[in-house]
Amino acid sequence: MPKLIKDGSIIDNEWTLIAKPEGDVAALEVPAGQVIIPVGTWLAQKETLQTRTDIGVWLDSDDSAELIGADANRFPVIGVNFPLFMDGRSFSTARLLRERYGFTGELRAVGNFIRDQLCYLRRCGVNAFAFANPEINLEEAVKSLQDFQEYYQASVDQPLPLFRRRA
Repeated sequence: MPKLIKDGSIIDNEWTLIAKPEGDVAALEVPAGQVIIPVGTWLAQKETLQTRTDIGVWLDSDDSAELIGADANRFPVIGVNFPLFMDGRSFSTARLLRERYGFTGELRAVGNFIRDQLCYLRRCGVNAFAFANPEINLEEAVKSLQDFQEYYQASVDQPLPLFRRRA
């Protein structure tokens, strides 16, 4: 079973990420079991899928958090995709899901992010990391969550800026 990092620990990845189909996302057949489907599929099939508790969604870097908005907390897991490690739009999506929409479930980075980004992703509210590259040493990657001990700015994981914490 593939592994991922969640809340600083290496665990089995029990969820299957369903890729975007080449054709119509509305026509995608959603299998049984714990699956993370493209947000377009969820939106197209919401009426038939909303009774399932074993479905998560993932947003591509060009999908906005507003697509699921207030429905965010109905999902046990939401993925934010990084098609390229240089595409940072999913950082903003993660932060919006936590701060604007109050998402409290598992927020999972998926795709082509790199180990050097883990610390910053956690600051945006991401608490699970499923690397696209199976060669990544997860034991070493976990250490990246502690790259920095102190920050000046406020964030999801530290809502007070440094000057307020020291006052």
